[in-house]
Amino acid sequence: MPSQNYQVLQEDQGKPIKLWAQGVPVDDAAKKQLLNMARMPFVFKHIAVMPDVHFGLGSTIGSVIPTRGAIIPAAVGVDIGCGMMAAKTTLTASDLPDHLHGWRTAIERAVPHGLTFKGRDKGSWENPAANVDRQWAELLPEFEAICDKHPCLKNTNNYKHLGTLGTGNHFIEVCLDESQNVWFMLHSGSRGVGNRIGMHFIELARKDMEKFYIQLPDRDLAYFPEGTEHFDDYVQAVSWAQDFARRNRELMMHNLVAAVQAICPKPFTTDVEAVNCHHNYVQREHHFGHNVLVTRKGAVAAWPGQMGIIPGSMGAKSFIVRGKGQAESFCSCSHGAGRAMSRTEAKKRFSIADQIAATEGVECRKDADVIDEIPMAYKDIDAVMAAQTDLVEIVHTLKQVVCVKG
Repeated sequence: MPSQNYQVLQEDQGKPIKLWAQGVPVDDAAKKQLLNMARMPFVFKHIAVMPDVHFGLGSTIGSVIPTRGAIIPAAVGVDIGCGMMAAKTTLTASDLPDHLHGWRTAIERAVPHGLTFKGRDKGSWENPAANVDRQWAELLPEFEAICDKHPCLKNTNNYKHLGTLGTGNHFIEVCLDESQNVWFMLHSGSRGVGNRIGMHFIELARKDMEKFYIQLPDRDLAYFPEGTEHFDDYVQAVSWAQDFARRNRELMMHNLVAAVQAICPKPFTTDVEAVNCHHNYVQREHHFGHNVLVTRKGAVAAWPGQMGIIPGSMGAKSFIVRGKGQAESFCSCSHGAGRAMSRTEAKKRFSIADQIAATEGVECRKDADVIDEIPMAYKDIDAVMAAQTDLVEIVHTLKQVVCVKG
């Protein structure tokens, strides 16, 4: 059934923009970006915009961009394959220890996280484990083929970043659902190698636009036409990075579960309702009778019955959802709450005391370096969910009790 829950934004020269943002603020900078994107001649039918929408590099985060005959590397972005994984355990709240600091430190030891620039990066492996070696061995042949054509990608953080968390809004959480079941949830992507792939092809696309004197409303909308060498190379590289990202999350989940099992007196398993989904990626799909490339930048696929994850901030609720297959949204939903302010503004506006108050009851870092992730820097997750009731149904509501940040 067609959705009636969106607003339409359109200028004469562009395709329609359909926004699922009722009751959620959308800043003018994001609207301008969307209008620029809608002017690209290869956009198919319309752009779908999710309620967590906010300004991003080249294209707006929280947007679904269908194209025919071209692909825009900056629309996918540099955190290629970034996404979520969640697994329900057989534990309940009564199985948790009175103090969760031990769980947090065990998880932090099991999964490299953060970033240091001097010496060995603490966010990478010094000696990768055997399960990392096995996954890398499967990824390596395709990576070498990509590097043969693009040698600058070889000397990147790749093998030693596989199975690691990163920084910024990437996290690992222990959560409780509405029935007091314990869940593990994490958020990360293709790490250093994906970032380098994204940056490299964004720059190649810009150079191609200059070479062929193509004028753009925004230089970050540089694109590769289908049938060109760089188009094929990018599709190969971005697909590989998305595979890396999925394996990265699976490895972290495995190591996190093992770390908790080692210190939890009660045996448990995590083979219940596992979800692993990208929210920064591109793939070929069929919509409105046509085969198109669909770029989801900060959006999750929500095909009929498909499970997904919509996280809040480090002090707010998160949701396990089931897609309703809404055609007008290209079967998509939001990827989270979405930022309400920049990291710089959050650090100026809030204090450590604010961070402590906002994360009360959560075992997590509460220092100056994570103030940019304070819950108030994000949109109201309840308002975001209310704006997309025709896109997904809520299956589980999660609240974190442990949060690990990079």
